[in-house]
Amino acid sequence: MQAVVIYESMFGNTREIAERVAEALAPRLDVTVEEVGHAPRSLDEDVGLVVLGGPTRALGSTRRSAGTSSATDPLASLGTGLRGWLDGFVAAGVPRFATFDTRLDRPRLPGSAAEAAAARLCELGFGLVAEPETFWVRNTVGPLCPDEADRARQWGDSLARTATLPADDATVGAR
Repeated sequence: MQAVVIYESMFGNTREIAERVAEALAPRLDVTVEEVGHAPRSLDEDVGLVVLGGPTRALGSTRRSAGTSSATDPLASLGTGLRGWLDGFVAAGVPRFATFDTRLDRPRLPGSAAEAAAARLCELGFGLVAEPETFWVRNTVGPLCPDEADRARQWGDSLARTATLPADDATVGAR
């Protein structure tokens, strides 16, 4: 089964989580990692799992268009944002999804890009293989809080095990 991890990142924190998740998926699935601006808008039927991640901004979902030239990370997402990608998404098959976000650990503000993406995916009729997951960042530009990279690997391993189950056993359901 093929898997794709698609992320939006401004300061590299979400990209790091995406890479750790992909590392954990790789022993069981044929996985690729795509920055959202370069991710294909349509996926062929061989893709069975899509993991979407982005930073939580403005108390929820990421933007339709990603960063600006003021982003400090040279690999920051600068084109299409995660919301914009979802608006134009088409799937040949029926992949299962998982979503994650990165958020500041202080203060614990409401809102979640992972929850917003999961809700949109359920509206589109796709199943989720896990509840949306949040990974904590020390401050706006990072770094990740201690143990978050390891926790991302553990979550990715759990996704890999769940994604290989029959669809009825692996779907969390609608939001």
